Amino acid sequence: MTPVEICHLYVSRGHNFVGHHGREPDEHPVLEVSMIECVAGRGIRGDRYLDFQNDYKGQITFFSLEVFDELCGALEIQDCSPSLVRRNVMTRHVDLNELIDQDFEVQGVRFHGTGECRPCYWMERAITPGTEKFLKGRGGLRARILTDGTLRSTARIAETV
Repeated sequence: MTPVEICHLYVSRGHNFVGHHGREPDEHPVLEVSMIECVAGRGIRGDRYLDFQNDYKGQITFFSLEVFDELCGALEIQDCSPSLVRRNVMTRHVDLNELIDQDFEVQGVRFHGTGECRPCYWMERAITPGTEKFLKGRGGLRARILTDGTLRSTARIAETV
């Protein structure tokens, strides 16, 4: 079995779309980082969902880079960053839907898959029309963090000065 590859890690300090129905979205940047600190039962240190709600089902979110590549090909999207789907962990070599209602481990950190991270209508604006429909049933995975630990990305991140 091929181990899960973490291709990209993202955090954002604020909500751009949640709670903005009928209004313009906010403009909190999504930052690509080389590592994230997972805090059991709370979320990712430095992310908008840290301590969001008690026992929140989406303390961390996962998305398949293979699905993102399929999306870009099917909708003829060029020069689009996977950060636009606003998920924390971009993976390869795992069917995320198989992890729903399952405990699993990545890089020594334990998680419980709580459900699909369903695509929403905001994706039509953030990425391109047709995105929400294309991603139905493939929007990624929401999970609870069961143990403290650190995840590291295989991506090379340009350091800013």
